[in-house]
Amino acid sequence: MVELGVVFGVMIALAVFLIVKLLRRGNRATENADGLLIEQDRRLRAHHDRVSYNAMSMHGTSPTQSDGYRRP
Repeated sequence: MVELGVVFGVMIALAVFLIVKLLRRGNRATENADGLLIEQDRRLRAHHDRVSYNAMSMHGTSPTQSDGYRRP
């Protein structure tokens, strides 16, 4: 029973540590120009990927128009 308490204690301590670390870090924006350019490039790439790899561009049809979704 003591071992179970130790395991849960370690897990709770780890969770509290991670929560504190994330809250202290916050959502700060990058302060230098290089970091801002990297963030902008990643955001534009993510937007391009979302537009390029949708169901219509990959399969030529929306997902609900395939035979697997049609009602008899």
